[in-house]
Order: sequence, then C-alpha cells, then structure tokens
Amino acid sequence: MNDKLTAEFEPQFEIDAQGNRIGVSVVNDHTPLVPRGSLIGNYALLEPLDADKHTFDLFDAFAGADHLWTYMPQGPFASENEYREWVESKQGDHDPYFYAILDQESGKAIGVASYLRIDPGARSIEVGWITYSPPLQKSRIATEAMFLMMQNAFDLGYRRYEWKCNVLNTQSMRAAERLGMTYEGTFRQATVVKGRNRDTAWFAILDGQWPGMKNAFERWLDPVNFDANGNQLLSLGYFKD
Repeated sequence: MNDKLTAEFEPQFEIDAQGNRIGVSVVNDHTPLVPRGSLIGNYALLEPLDADKHTFDLFDAFAGADHLWTYMPQGPFASENEYREWVESKQGDHDPYFYAILDQESGKAIGVASYLRIDPGARSIEVGWITYSPPLQKSRIATEAMFLMMQNAFDLGYRRYEWKCNVLNTQSMRAAERLGMTYEGTFRQATVVKGRNRDTAWFAILDGQWPGMKNAFERWLDPVNFDANGNQLLSLGYFKD
C-alpha cells in the first residue's frame, strides 16, 4: 500500500519569492456548513440518531453479533437498556454527529454511522463509528448510506473526506478501498481502545476524486444493476474510472 500511495501522490505546490516550495493557494470564499438533518436515498434513509425512535430496532438488529464491537470503543451491550443509555449519550451531539441507517422498505433502523472531526475551516470531515448489523452488511443499503454521507459532505463544500480504522480490521480496510478511498498510511500506537493498542490506518477521498466516484456510485446504485432479490449484477469496481 505504501508503494501505491507514493506512486499516486504527487504534492502540488507553488514557488514563493524566496524560491521555497509552498502549498497551493486555497480560496476560502465558502466555509461549509456543519452537516445536519436526514439523508434520503432510494434504499437507505439516514436519520439523526434518536433513542426513542431507534433503540429497539438497532438492539434487535445487533443481537447475537458481538463481533461487531471488536474494534469499537463501545459494546457489546448486555441489554436494550444498556444500549439505550449509549444512544442517549450520543444523540444530539454535534461532533460526532450520529445517524441511524434505516431500510427504506421496512422502515427499520439496522445500522449506525457518524460524521466526526468536522473542520469547516480546513474543509475536512471524517466518517466513523460505522456499525453495520448482519442484515445491513454487503447490501445496497450499506453502500448507499456511505454514498449519501460522502455526497452530502462534498455538496456542502468539504474538500477532504476521511476514513480511519484499526489496521487489524481488514474488513474495514477493504471497505474503505472499495468505496474509493486512498490509503494514506498508518499511525502507529495512535491510541488505546479497551485497554489494547490501536495502530490506525488512514484513508481519504478528495474533492477532485469525487466526480468520478460519484458517477460510479450512481451507476452501481441504479435499480437496473440489481436482480429481483437485490443482488448486484456488476460490482462497484466495474464502474470506477
């Protein structure tokens, strides 16, 4: 991955009066808004996380899947009340800003994700706290949820969209790459989670990369790309430039 990053990344720069290489000028005529409100797709609906609306569905969707919490700072949860307390501690936060991910067809909440490290001045934003229940994993709802969050961020004017995960979490690493993220390196001994070391892998997609990926997502999400059971006919990778 390091070789791939080195080959792909060529820093852009300008030359100052002293002959030094400096970063290119960034026009700051627009400061992005902080994300708020619901995001609506064809298959997924993202609503601001709410204990009264979403706790029951989410706890039910996560039941029996304790492996979902292996790399998360929270969980597993022994009871619905315990999970509700966690939701109540997060709902209404501005950063992280949590969403419940709903299946449009059933109306049930089946996953969670959030924006975090929201920096309008730098136009940088991260997606994280991603917890996909077994019914959500590897579904078009799962992919559309990530597409909606990316699209919203870039539409608001952010220029950098980040994804970070435990470097041992190979499933998350693969998901980031599938979604068009570029691996940018690993921060060794970055933090401690549940008493264990975490080396954190960094991924990102930039505004200049977004138009091509947006086109790929839209073509992949087109209903004609799915059979009657909702299975993809062509992979997302097929549509990437």
